[in-house]
Amino acid sequence: MQSTKYIWQNGEMKLWEEVKVHVLSHSIHYGSGVFEGIRAYETEKGPVIFRLGEHIDRLYYSAGAIKMKMPWTKEEFKNAVIETVRINELKQGYIRPLIYYGYGELRISPLGCPVEAIIAAWPWGKYLSADPIKVKVADYIRIHPKSSVTDAKICGHYVNSILSFLQVNSEGYDEALLLDFNGNIAEGPGENFFLAKEGKLVTPLLGNILAGITRQSIIELARDLGYETEERIVLLEEALAADECFFTGTAAEVTPIGSINGQLIANGKIGAITGKLNEEFMRIVAGENEKYSKWLTYV
Repeated sequence: MQSTKYIWQNGEMKLWEEVKVHVLSHSIHYGSGVFEGIRAYETEKGPVIFRLGEHIDRLYYSAGAIKMKMPWTKEEFKNAVIETVRINELKQGYIRPLIYYGYGELRISPLGCPVEAIIAAWPWGKYLSADPIKVKVADYIRIHPKSSVTDAKICGHYVNSILSFLQVNSEGYDEALLLDFNGNIAEGPGENFFLAKEGKLVTPLLGNILAGITRQSIIELARDLGYETEERIVLLEEALAADECFFTGTAAEVTPIGSINGQLIANGKIGAITGKLNEEFMRIVAGENEKYSKWLTYV
């Protein structure tokens, strides 16, 4: 991981190597933090941050899910993200805002702990390096929707993702695919799932998945390009018989899936729809499509 010079912490810019968090912080012990993954992209007019407003809205929604009283307004936090990118002279890369319960008490209840935050930004290229990737259905299911606020981006949820990835990676796969409690497709450990069949896109319904911002962007883009797109229950058998499958996410962007459980998806190559969506998405984040300029915040 490539570092930059500064990290914003609790309203101050600090040197990367000098940022500290107490070892008895509540979030370290119980996963009681919330975070976002946001990307910055290089354009001819300078760096842009993709869908910053939507990411901050979701961050604050997640914080509310675990009763955090935010010391900063959304506008203040947005400006802090922009300033972190600017001061680090980051042209393109990844931004990680994290809000966490700090050092106060170590009971399960975090309510006696201060709410603290950091914003880091650094260069980061492709998240999943294979193209297309090999995916396997994990033995672990996606968190049950009555077990937590499953559409919030809470740190502790990602133990589910870690276990899933470690299992399939040890068996030679690039990424996991998680089913829900009914045995239907939910999502990847850090990505949303799409399939294409006979020119039509299908993606799992909200309710047992993260409401991905890239997911929603791709749905909107696909419809604008004339692809019928449906949000519904998706069976594993449908994915195996699909013409194309791909993941979406801030880190993953649009990542084609070549096989699931060792079975090729069609010919195992990048499909025409996946390729087109990826091409158009990268044009958007490069500032080359004015129609979607509302998604870009210039630094």
